[in-house]
Amino acid sequence: MPPPSYSQYFDGLPHSYDRHHGPDHPHRPPHSPPTHKSPDLTTHCYFSHSSAPRVSTDTVIAASLKKQYPNLHLSIIPSYGVNLFAYATATGDATFTQISHDDQSNGLPSDLTWKLYFPPARRIDGSQGGIVQDLIFGKFIYKFKGAEFILYVVDGRDGSSSYPQVRNYYLLSTDKESHKAEELVLAAGQWGNELHEEVWVWDGGGWSKNRELYESIRKASWDNVILDEGMKKMIIDDHTAFFDGRDQYDRLKVPWKRGVIYWGPPGNGKTISIKAMMNTLYSRKVPIPALYVRSFFSWAGPEYAIAQIFDKARQFAPCYLIFEDLDSLVTDQVRSYFLNEIDGLKSNDGIFIVGSTNHLERLDPGISKRPSRFDRKYYFPDPDQDQRVAYCKFWQRKFKDNKDLEFPDKLCTAIANITDGFSFAYIQEAFVAALLVIARDSETPNAFEGPIKEADKFESGWVDVEVDDGDDDDLEDLPLWVEIKKQIEILREGMEEKKKQMVYRGLRRF
Repeated sequence: MPPPSYSQYFDGLPHSYDRHHGPDHPHRPPHSPPTHKSPDLTTHCYFSHSSAPRVSTDTVIAASLKKQYPNLHLSIIPSYGVNLFAYATATGDATFTQISHDDQSNGLPSDLTWKLYFPPARRIDGSQGGIVQDLIFGKFIYKFKGAEFILYVVDGRDGSSSYPQVRNYYLLSTDKESHKAEELVLAAGQWGNELHEEVWVWDGGGWSKNRELYESIRKASWDNVILDEGMKKMIIDDHTAFFDGRDQYDRLKVPWKRGVIYWGPPGNGKTISIKAMMNTLYSRKVPIPALYVRSFFSWAGPEYAIAQIFDKARQFAPCYLIFEDLDSLVTDQVRSYFLNEIDGLKSNDGIFIVGSTNHLERLDPGISKRPSRFDRKYYFPDPDQDQRVAYCKFWQRKFKDNKDLEFPDKLCTAIANITDGFSFAYIQEAFVAALLVIARDSETPNAFEGPIKEADKFESGWVDVEVDDGDDDDLEDLPLWVEIKKQIEILREGMEEKKKQMVYRGLRRF
């Protein structure tokens, strides 16, 4: 059976409705074309309502629609749970066409749309930004699974205090097609609740989907992370065994949950290891979603934030729940509430929690030492000699084709020898600072731009590059060696000063 045609409503009122005499007037044939000047009652009602003080746009629109379309079924769908337009555009399972017929007799447009300017996300890229349209009021024909609906989109800014935005979809269907309206809401709602190459991020008091973070982690790989190979294998196996082992947990009658802590000095691979694991989990046959927590801030307080964070994790389990800088997040004020969410009365089956910290000693023993909360701790130390050499070779590879900078193999070993106690982040800073000085003093500074600009790839990982030895040039004749020694000395002085300040603060406590 073909879907119903709503062409009789495009001009405004139904065919059987007479503006002057009411519905089914005896002097007007029931299927005669409507008067071409008859207004769309709901459009007229919306603009009249919007131009005066209001409390509930929803009730006014619903009443108007029932009067204008007495024989159609009305479904009201809040847009915060369902985005019908995004669903149709992304999936192709539905289509929509806007109906634009201005009411000339009453001087009313058929729709109301704002043009908004969005500034560029990164001005440095030279973008001018863009213009997007924000629909405030409009009328559409919406098709889904052979069913055809009349759809009104109405923005009602109601309320007496904060004047909140309330945007609803008003879906009109025949009684026979009303079940298709429910199917549409279910399908669009389910699609909107899923991740589509995104990461859930809790920040600013609420959850949001972040595409940029997803794209960042997809570039991270364990092959590019310099770690002790045994430790790297343990970390990977720990995660994969958990997500593959639900049946085993059930057989052993133990809760299917796990927690680990990455700890150690800053700048030694904790963050890149988390990103690499997120990428590994997203690459599985059935991807494991990631939930990333930036803070415990919320309008209702940190306890509310913690509750919402774990509710979302339980909803998306099996999932990977990430708390970076755990010692800063879990303060004395929220520690008890946080621990209760981890192993209280609620089930956390399928949730793998990873927390990172530069200061394990600042964590409450209930977090750092008690099993069943965070079961294992992985220490990320400052790199040893071999790892420092490997990282220097990573920089050497950057300048492999650069004829303006001499970077022999033995320079990697020399730099590694004088950076004992340095983290990868400190070695990176030494390279960047030295190269900037060389580029500034060089007659061809552009020769150094590429590698310097790529220095932030420290966060994306680095590779251990095998290079043949055989260059016997005197190191003291190499500008990079001369300058990097200066920068390393400056950084080490800063490290020593920082240690003295920490010792002084410790003595003051006594």
